[in-house]
Amino acid sequence: MQTLSLPLRAALAACLLVLGASAQAQRFDAGRPANAGPEATDRLIVKYRSAGTSALPTAAAAARTENALRVAANRQGVSLGRLRDLANGAQVLRANRTLRHDEALALAASLRAGDPDIEYAEPDLRLQTLGVPNDSLYAQQWAWSDTTAGVRAPAAWDRSSGAGVVVAVVDTGVRPHADLKANLLAGYDFITDTAIAGDGNGRDADPSDPGDFTSAGQCGSGSAASTSSWHGTHVAGIVAAVANNASGVAGLAHGAKLLPLRVLGRCGGYTSDIADAITWAAGNAVTGLPTNTTPARVINLSLGGSGACGTTMQSAINAARAKGAVVVVAAGNSATDAASATPANCSGTIVVAATGKTGGKASYSNSGATVTLAAPGGDSGYGILSTLNAGSSTPGADSYAAYMGTSMATPVVAATAALMLASNATLTPDQVATLLKGSARAFPAACSGCGAGLVDANAAVAAAQGSTVTPTPTPTPVVSVLAVTDKEPNNSLGGAQAVASLPARVGGSIASTSDNDYFKLSLPAGAKLVATLTQGSSSAFSLAAYTASGALVVSASGSAGLTRQFTITNAGTSAAPLVLRVWRASGATGAYQLSLAL
Repeated sequence: MQTLSLPLRAALAACLLVLGASAQAQRFDAGRPANAGPEATDRLIVKYRSAGTSALPTAAAAARTENALRVAANRQGVSLGRLRDLANGAQVLRANRTLRHDEALALAASLRAGDPDIEYAEPDLRLQTLGVPNDSLYAQQWAWSDTTAGVRAPAAWDRSSGAGVVVAVVDTGVRPHADLKANLLAGYDFITDTAIAGDGNGRDADPSDPGDFTSAGQCGSGSAASTSSWHGTHVAGIVAAVANNASGVAGLAHGAKLLPLRVLGRCGGYTSDIADAITWAAGNAVTGLPTNTTPARVINLSLGGSGACGTTMQSAINAARAKGAVVVVAAGNSATDAASATPANCSGTIVVAATGKTGGKASYSNSGATVTLAAPGGDSGYGILSTLNAGSSTPGADSYAAYMGTSMATPVVAATAALMLASNATLTPDQVATLLKGSARAFPAACSGCGAGLVDANAAVAAAQGSTVTPTPTPTPVVSVLAVTDKEPNNSLGGAQAVASLPARVGGSIASTSDNDYFKLSLPAGAKLVATLTQGSSSAFSLAAYTASGALVVSASGSAGLTRQFTITNAGTSAAPLVLRVWRASGATGAYQLSLAL
């Protein structure tokens, strides 16, 4: 048996933290990147498998659930109380004190271990805005028409203004700015915590931004004081500030309507609130809220944190996409791999990196394989001009300012999607993504890991109208994938079936409720393994990885019909043995596919 190197052990442990639940993002202050590390939380999201069933839990099951909650809480020295329900049937639990991220992860793991009825448990993350104010103001919106780095908006406006399309801005709320009011819909305030809300109450029908200013230490020990960002107002103006009104700026999709959904306040906002906002934005029901009569076809998420995409966030995105909503997400501002930022690493999203006035990658922008394409976000003194408010704390007069960030690049792409949908309302979210990538133009300057190219609003709208041929994408190199068929008996760690080489695709079947399939492989030094498990819509299969000695590396709990995925990196200098296990968590037995990619 090969002994795992210390670097590999550290990498595997770190991977487990990422997959168990996402870390928190620090506030993006000037001079410090966002997503720099975890923050604390006082909440967990827990979903029970029996939630939503008509049958009442037995007395034994109820006692087991209560005992699991008590034991897990006692281990972390806290008490837990039920706060509210989520749209997907999960519950938000609140602790009586703030937990460090590692404590929250341990609490979630303890809950899962103590109650088999738990489908998943994860920390309720607090995500943050991703924009950086820039002191310089600019008299023109270079991002729209600059011949080098612009998105060719004037030509796109000859084709579409975005009329008839609703774009949801899930953010800090929106001020009733004179350059926005004509395009603002009613919206909603989704913040449940009054300390974060800053408006004196919880959820209500007023999504206007009261200001997200903070005092020193308010967002955690050592946190700096900050003035109000008016972040959502700035994002909204990029999408749909009123045009042809002889004042201010013009939004890229100035004919579209804006649905302001307030989820971020002082010190950010919780994933549970953001997930409900995404759900409601698309027209799905959220308990206790009125029906959204103006569902959004595009949802803009200029926010984020570090870590893996949680089940709660992914479920909300899936539900929105099922309603036809295009979900556009900021890649993040840490100048690192966007795969480490959430919700940029959630599947089904259009992930946007930022470029500067040269058309090359902005110095702060995240990049990598998860990025879909890039758009102007500003850099080196050239920001993105948009609507703002002059108040340093509470609201003041209407104003304009230039900000920089992937938060600014994201609404450029969201607005382009609105222009496309106004031209062709039948497009699905996947078709919008495909046309955006196919119509993107080559970067005029270096932008490694920035996706398919720089967004071209004119070409994208033309593609949506079918008046141009989508350019042929760069051919993907042919990679030999080993086909593996599940062979019994492989029901134990010691009897694991060998996978001779990677990448590989395993076709298997869980024949009974007690069946387990084990597969052993060797992960090369420096390699990254992406394991993806898919199964039938009525089956909930789980996936886990172990060291050769049987120590758990990471586990992804099963959920009916949903894909389970995790990534493991071997940071060591020698190959390391791993064993993967597939088993039934709930639902039907049957076939599955396990993809093992490098």
